[in-house]
Amino acid sequence: MKVTPVKGTNDYLPKEVEIRDYLQQKILEVYLANGFEHIITPVIEDIENLDKSDGGENLNLIFKIMKRGDKLDKALASGVTSENENVLADMGLRYDLTLPLSRYYANNKDKLTLPMKCIQMDRVYRAERPQKGRLREFIQCDIDIIGSESNDSEIELILTTTKALQAIGMKNFKVKLNDRRLLRAVLMQMGFAENELDSVCITFDKLDKIGMDGVEAELTEKGFAKEAITKFTQFLEKNDFSLDSLKDMLEDKEPAESLEKIMTTVKALSAGAYDVVFDLSLVRGQGYYTGTVFEVESIDFKGAIAGGGRYDNLIGKFLNQSIPAVGFSIGFERIFSILMQNGIEIPDGSKKIAVLYEDGHLTEAVKTAEKLRSEGMIASLYIKPKKTGKFLSKLEERGYAGFYNVEQAEEVSYFGA
Repeated sequence: MKVTPVKGTNDYLPKEVEIRDYLQQKILEVYLANGFEHIITPVIEDIENLDKSDGGENLNLIFKIMKRGDKLDKALASGVTSENENVLADMGLRYDLTLPLSRYYANNKDKLTLPMKCIQMDRVYRAERPQKGRLREFIQCDIDIIGSESNDSEIELILTTTKALQAIGMKNFKVKLNDRRLLRAVLMQMGFAENELDSVCITFDKLDKIGMDGVEAELTEKGFAKEAITKFTQFLEKNDFSLDSLKDMLEDKEPAESLEKIMTTVKALSAGAYDVVFDLSLVRGQGYYTGTVFEVESIDFKGAIAGGGRYDNLIGKFLNQSIPAVGFSIGFERIFSILMQNGIEIPDGSKKIAVLYEDGHLTEAVKTAEKLRSEGMIASLYIKPKKTGKFLSKLEERGYAGFYNVEQAEEVSYFGA
């Protein structure tokens, strides 16, 4: 049997878990202090919900759960083709926390008040090809506001998320914003049909990864009109993506004016702690976004560490009525990886002390440990091993501050003292 975890998943050592718990707790504290409420949704969702969630390319990354027993036998007997391949699955693992939240609200709306401000911090799953920065199981830390059309919600989410990032030591970053409505209007003016826009946006979202030539090639491969592609690439080559120029170019000024208000307000309230910029190339991969989209980009570590946007139509898929919603998610795993590589230390943590005792002397050891705990320390009991030096070296590597030898000492011996 294999001892290694499945590719794309990780085992975490106690010291790593201690840091992960600390980071999640600091994020949660900020979320709670800003009036958001913690909820929990299941890891498993109905396959129909997942397939119809407009999750963009994530829909190709769903871990599907096969039917069981008689249901599976009947499905196999019915024959499986490329057109009905989902006949074998009735459930799947969630690929993000937004679809489960939408279902959660639809199911519990009579017990909730609007606007609903909620927190989800949990595992999600994507059938990625495992590589650096691409896990199959990972943590997302989300806050969402449901039931408000006001762009005050975007402002509140940005301010709260950036406070959470600052609380865990991510200082040097910028906030990027766009509006899907603005981009869609530009694309339609270039000649793309309305039913093509989501697919074009998904390709455009890759601009920073595949470049302009790559975007043009993928749009051509998708079969879009050559004239529209040419106009779009010419527009990109001009590189004039300012909000003012787009307002002059488009009839509907509201999306640009909404972005201006968000950006101006966030800049004023954040007192210059970070830059806030407009970026027309920011799309976000999920197809369910309908308006504002935003991302936090680390300047020191070159990449997105948080992202989100407005998804006013997703809850309506469950209720057949429009329920406005907007959310922001912190990329926990990327931040954890960055901080670990840079030697993060938990500030002002309780000191971990090993209480060593001879076999048969547990009572005295427990009394000693309780005394240390009453003084604010974390005390772990260990029967003294034969090779004490090697054992203590291992404890020091794991973050222990020192040890207390019950039979031989009257105080803690600290490592490095």
